[in-house]
Amino acid sequence: MSIEIKLSRFNRTYRPDEPLEGKIITKLNSAISHQFIRLTVNGAVNLQVRGGTAGVIESLYGVIKPIPIVKKVVDIRSSGKIGSGTTEIPFSVVLKDSKEENLEKFYETFHGGNVSIQYLMTVDVVRGYLHKPLSTTMEFIVESEKDNLPQKPISPEMVFFYITQDTQRHTLLTELKSGGFRVTGKVCTQCSLLDPIGGELTVEASAVPIQSIDIHLIRVESILIGEKIATESSLIQTTQIADGDVCRGMTLPIYIILPRLLTCPTIFAGPFSVEFKVSIVITFSSDLSKKHSKADPNATKPWMAMESVPLELVYEFKIFKDAGLSDPSSISHREAPNRSEIFRTCTCVKH
Repeated sequence: MSIEIKLSRFNRTYRPDEPLEGKIITKLNSAISHQFIRLTVNGAVNLQVRGGTAGVIESLYGVIKPIPIVKKVVDIRSSGKIGSGTTEIPFSVVLKDSKEENLEKFYETFHGGNVSIQYLMTVDVVRGYLHKPLSTTMEFIVESEKDNLPQKPISPEMVFFYITQDTQRHTLLTELKSGGFRVTGKVCTQCSLLDPIGGELTVEASAVPIQSIDIHLIRVESILIGEKIATESSLIQTTQIADGDVCRGMTLPIYIILPRLLTCPTIFAGPFSVEFKVSIVITFSSDLSKKHSKADPNATKPWMAMESVPLELVYEFKIFKDAGLSDPSSISHREAPNRSEIFRTCTCVKH
């Protein structure tokens, strides 16, 4: 015998003011009796401080008490029987009821290192003291509320950057200091979650051959512990935009797809915050780099040059009139047939 949850949307993505609909599917070899079928929805912000992040004293806190967002318990059926074979039981739950007082703001789903925002749905078929209950749990994704979406388009601007031996704060190899290098470009610093991070990069000069050019997407998570703030940066993903010694003066495009569950709109809450930044990393060819090929990609090294810029992620819609869509909440970005025709392109502001 088995039990599973099947939501009405294949991507399991909902907004707080939308009904959470689906079916409870049971597959039984024989009919069973039950006391009740209960559906429980839990949403919370889970916080933890790992050793070495904030010091010995702060690390003793370990896992901090979660911040509850929503908790709903709904009885789908009272006592009765479920027949043998496959049975489908429909359900519908509203996450945010205008008549109820919310425990906390509905933050978007996010899976981070120290901060995790998660929404879970659990179904229990309680059969009595002598029988083990049937139970299953599924995670669903929550996106920003419609009222919180920007009402006006953001002014499209790029932030320009340049990387030379004089902009580096860490120790460089002697040949890099003496020979010199200059890399310039521009990149988005405010971007919709639905769109890629765009920009471009040009290697103007470099006395030492280039081995690789990579773009690191980094999250910065901060947690308030007493009167102190524990902050940790961690790498989300690395995108290589050049392999080998590139031609001088050639413009290279920057195009980075954002991983949905590992990113969310930038959050500045009281007990925690989630921010992001983009690091442009230039790796130069050196015998020393070959000996330390398995080194930490986040750590600064003498054969590397880098520049970091802050990245603000927002959730934004732009619906075209000819798309025949009047309400942006009526669709999900994963269900759109042609995302480039429906959603706003990447926009940037100057910091």
